This record gives sequence, structure tokens and C-alpha cells, in this order.
Amino acid sequence: MQYVRDNIAQMGGYISGEQSQTGDFIKLNTNENPYPASERVREAIAKAAHTLNLYPNAMGTPFRKAAAEVLGVDPSWIMCGNGSDDILTIVTRALVGEQNKLRLPYPSYILYKSLAELQGAQWEEVDYSSDWKITDAFSRPDDNVKLFFLPNPNSPTGTTVLPDDLLALADKLSCPLLIDEAYADFNEFNCLELVKQRPNIMVSRTFSKSYALAGLRFGFLVARPELIEQFVKVKDSYNCDALSIAAASAAIQDQDWLRQTVAKIKATRAHLTDKMRALGFTVPDSHANFTWNVFPNAGTLHKDLYSYLKQNGYLVRHMDYPGYGDGLRISVGTDEDTDRCLALVERYLNDVGRRSAGA
Repeated sequence: MQYVRDNIAQMGGYISGEQSQTGDFIKLNTNENPYPASERVREAIAKAAHTLNLYPNAMGTPFRKAAAEVLGVDPSWIMCGNGSDDILTIVTRALVGEQNKLRLPYPSYILYKSLAELQGAQWEEVDYSSDWKITDAFSRPDDNVKLFFLPNPNSPTGTTVLPDDLLALADKLSCPLLIDEAYADFNEFNCLELVKQRPNIMVSRTFSKSYALAGLRFGFLVARPELIEQFVKVKDSYNCDALSIAAASAAIQDQDWLRQTVAKIKATRAHLTDKMRALGFTVPDSHANFTWNVFPNAGTLHKDLYSYLKQNGYLVRHMDYPGYGDGLRISVGTDEDTDRCLALVERYLNDVGRRSAGA
């Protein structure tokens, strides 16, 4: 296309999860938190609204200080972003040049490839083992690989890699390893301490999932100060607005709300997993706020079930990975919404079974 860089014209672009424009759907497709954010967040936004005539703090210093107390790191180790996608973009722009490589596991978050394409860079995928562990291919030597994105827990599977395995991987890499912890609050552990142990390990987080602030857009990076100093050169001058900084600062200080909300989601996740397995789906143990559901010898069942659920007011995510296969990623909703979705899945499978028996 005229005027546009060739790599932009040729790329497909990232496609986000389906967003209902009518409000008539129960959304179990984009891993949003089904519960309202902390009351402290609303209070902080109302207070910050009185200062909207002023530019926000360029570094998000109020959040960096609040997060430092909760996370046990110095504020100089933290950089704020307009959602964790902004963080991933900044890091990619700073580290990966044209014709360099970005390495990532497969299947995983599909945005990573788009970030490489934006840079005019290459990307390469390495397959997990059959039990969702890292393999020797993850640390394959290549001086042209300048960055490794590894979501932990992973999407779409919800599976997780142990910290010791990630330390061993970082030791074998000649590039930084960014551990994308969008779902870490739903896991039994996190990797923040690894940043202190290895200079090439970074951790990104988002407030869209566990803190129920997907509509606000706020994320952050934890990395060595010497890396943060370089990344700041790349970010937009005011990449986080005053409302998001105030809201995120209030949210991270309300750890009681976080613990209670995460506990509810974990309990519903266990119920969702057990029920889908009982209905015949293969479901890996999830450490996130969703489950990955694959029916044996499915054929078109996943896609057809997605359409059936949508027709009945429920959005889930049908995802197809070439060479791996497809499945349904279902976000954990409230108990009521989850049970209604499960009832629809069971009804559909029973209808398919009756049609097959009749044939």
C-alpha cells in the first residue's frame, strides 16, 4: 500500500477478543475479572478527577512508591505502562531491531508476533513439551535472538513453569528473558524474586485481570534500574494518565480485596475444570483465571460449540493454533454465569450425542 512501510502493509495485525457492542452477552472470552474493583479505586479516581487540568506524573511515581512497598523492590526497579501491552511494546522497541529475532513459546499470547512484525524483526516459536514444560529448544544458541517473551502462567493453557526452570533458562540465554506475569496473582508463586537474582530477567504485570481494571489500562515492569533507564527513553512522555496512576496505586494497596477476590476466582476455576473434565474435555490444570478445553477428536465441535454459546448469550474464545490444534478458552466468571455456561455446554453435547445416535 502506498505510503505505508512494507512490513506494516503485509502484517495481519493483532486481533483482540470479541467485544460485545450491545451488552447482551456474558463475556467469558477475554479473561476479565467478573467482580468490581476495590472501593478504594473509586475513591482514588474521584479525588484525581479534580486535577485533570494538569499533566500526570511522567514516571507514575505515586504508583512506583506504592508498589515498591507491596512488592519489596525499590521504586527505581519499576516502570509504568498503559497496560502490560504497552510495557511489551516498549521493551521490544528498545531491544529488538530490524532483522533481529524475538523468541517465544508456542502456543502462547498472539500479540508477541505482532510486536516483532512492527519492528521489521523476525520471530521464532519453540514448542512446549507435551506436559507444558520448557525444552532444550528454548535455550537454543542464537546471537540474533535479542529478547525472549515467556508468559507464566501461559495463555491459552493456564499452565506454569517453575522458577528454578526459568532461572536455568535465563542462564543459558544470551538475551533478556521477559516473564509475562499477567495472571501471576492466580498462581501459587510468582517470579519477582528472579529479577533480583539474574540481570537478564524482567517481569511484567497487568491490572486488567486480578485487580479488575481492564477498562482502565495499567501495567508495569520490574527490571534492573539500568534497563529501566533505557526503556524510559522509548516510552511515550506521559504514557499513563492521572486516573490510571491513582487507581492502580489504590488497588495495589488493597491486598485484602485482592486475596478475597482471587480466592473466589480460584474456587470457581476448580469447579469449571472439574465439570468440563466430567463432560469429556481435556483440561490442563490452570494457574490463571481461565481454562483451556479440548475435546478429543473434536472435528468442528469447538467452533460449533463456540457458535452455540454465542447464540445463547455467552462469549468464549475459540482459538486455533496451526500445527497444534484448536480449543476453547473459557474465562472464570461468577459462580452463576459459570454454571449457566456449563449447563449450555452440557446441553449442546447431549444434543450432539442424540443426533449421532439417531444417525
